[in-house]
Amino acid sequence: MLDYQFLLEVLIGGLLSGVMYSLVAIGFVLIYKTSGVLNFAQGAMLLFAALTFVSLSERGAPFFAALAATLVIMVALGIATERLVLRPLVSQPPITLFMATLGLSYVIEGAAQLLWGTQVHGLDIGISDTPLEVAGVLISQFDLFAAAVAGSLVALFALFFRYTRTGLSFRAVADDQFAALAVGLRLPRVWAAVWTASGIVALVGGLLWGARLGVQFSLSLVVLKALPVLVLGGFDSIAGAIVGGLLVGAIEKLAEVYVGPFFGGGIEAWAAYVAALALLLIRPSGLFGQKLVERV
Repeated sequence: MLDYQFLLEVLIGGLLSGVMYSLVAIGFVLIYKTSGVLNFAQGAMLLFAALTFVSLSERGAPFFAALAATLVIMVALGIATERLVLRPLVSQPPITLFMATLGLSYVIEGAAQLLWGTQVHGLDIGISDTPLEVAGVLISQFDLFAAAVAGSLVALFALFFRYTRTGLSFRAVADDQFAALAVGLRLPRVWAAVWTASGIVALVGGLLWGARLGVQFSLSLVVLKALPVLVLGGFDSIAGAIVGGLLVGAIEKLAEVYVGPFFGGGIEAWAAYVAALALLLIRPSGLFGQKLVERV
């Protein structure tokens, strides 16, 4: 018979894990929505943020001092990326921009290795990963903390985009770049702000993923986990990134527990890609993505 309490535990664990996938995916969406660039360097930025923070902490910097210094560094990295990489290539085809971000990811990883070395670091942010019993269901305290942080970050972004001048400019550019130019908005300034926001997202995601997996160079590969999230939710929707992350987390855990035994296990790593491929055949723009309509 089906153990519904165990099913609920697996489902909740998957949904909470999916929140961390959403953190990585949001960084993609911010850049893609305003400039049409698929920023493959997001994983390297996440690694650089985590490695910078843990390296400063190991050298004696207090937690909040290391956090503030890393935040300044990530903001500077985001602005420099927009000015030195995106701006000179702004009129180039999308594949050129994608290849530029792919090359940028290796540059950032190389800079991280040059500055901080290649050794693996443990990262303790003061949140244990012990289970917490809620109504008979065991839930990881760390997963609850990560979900709360992600939810707070999304709420702050929602307020920022709705009630600030820069946020409204971002929404205008995301809707129509030519119309935004026509009303006098400066696209380079908006893009710099978006890359700054992407750097902040990379910092938050880097700390959470670094605490979960350890700070190592394979951490940059977490970007691959964001791809099915983007396909499911849509490349240009923050809400889609959140829903897609929840779906991917749930699909991975449920598939591994209930379908994996029929295949000898180990399907968690690719089950979400199968789901993403299936959705591509039905709805290529994703669940929340904007459909492209071309009039001939």
